[in-house]
Amino acid sequence: MTARIREFLKQRRDDGPCLVVDLEVVRENYLAFAKALPDTKVFYAVKANPAPEILKLLAELGSCFDVASVSETEAVLAAGATPERISYGNTIKKECEIAAVARLGVTLFAVDCEAEVEKVARCAPGARVICRIHCDGTGSEWPLSRKFGCEPDYAADILELAHRRGLVPHGISFHVGSQQHNIEAWDRALASTAAIFRSCAERGISLAMVNLGGGFPARYVRKTPKLETYGRAIFRALRRHFGNAIPETIVEPGRGLVGNAGIIEAEVVLIAKRSPEDELRWVYLDIGKFHGLAETIGESIRYPIRTPRDRDEMAPCIIAGPTCDSVDVLYEKLPYPLPVSLAIGDKVLIEATGAYTTTYSSVGFNGYPPLRQYVI
Repeated sequence: MTARIREFLKQRRDDGPCLVVDLEVVRENYLAFAKALPDTKVFYAVKANPAPEILKLLAELGSCFDVASVSETEAVLAAGATPERISYGNTIKKECEIAAVARLGVTLFAVDCEAEVEKVARCAPGARVICRIHCDGTGSEWPLSRKFGCEPDYAADILELAHRRGLVPHGISFHVGSQQHNIEAWDRALASTAAIFRSCAERGISLAMVNLGGGFPARYVRKTPKLETYGRAIFRALRRHFGNAIPETIVEPGRGLVGNAGIIEAEVVLIAKRSPEDELRWVYLDIGKFHGLAETIGESIRYPIRTPRDRDEMAPCIIAGPTCDSVDVLYEKLPYPLPVSLAIGDKVLIEATGAYTTTYSSVGFNGYPPLRQYVI
């Protein structure tokens, strides 16, 4: 926790859970990406946390932006970015959405099938397109499904169709999985990407860009490699597969930029046992899956949780949210160690929650308000 967040929470008088994001940490993270990948442009994944204050800061720092909707596009433009700094990375979009962002000046779109190429050609003639390919995500805590990305062998055909439809085949994109701990994961994807570049060249199509995606981890319970280690590994892979003809590269960090900048303050609502013999306590918080902690699904993301009693004896417990829904359980398969002395009414701090929390919070399930956010 930063001193700024600590002081803010001391002064806070509102009730209920809240997320506090320190902009100075976001600034430091952006500069760290720029240093670790000096020849690569940063496109912030807006879906991680679209707070206007975050977008404005990143726009002032020179960041570009990865968006997935018309609303995100408008928010980025309102923050001061220009259309050429925007990539419309969603491969699933209505024609009216393509037309709307094209009118706003966006010219770079992701596709992963022929039908999407046809839509872009109709609604944004002459636009640049990047074909997304599928990666297996080995080494990540949250592997992505097959929802996005074509098989690599199919990409050249999709880009050739784009060329025939008057679009500009611009490059290849991929995502190696969220919270990727294997620094060599980009090597496999870049091997496939280089092969697609060669196949397109044989068809008279010259590609210019590789979107290296996200996957750069935030620090949760598990230790993560340093960002500069990722940068060196990615550069080695680029040299290995592209030689001296390294294309333009971009990255799309979301979690890596804002995850560790935020902390949620929550409260213990109830502590219970299901029988006198039960060794495990159930600890219920006033925040759960429906209030921003959706990434605990499958217990994929294990947030660090701090309490004012952490120097006391610890014992495993099951942590759940407050709603009347049986799936609102955060950690049960692998019980979470919390102080035996923990009491109802105690505050807890859930760390590294700056990404994918407020945007996952429901608008009012069970009557609970959305997660409140303060950006300082």
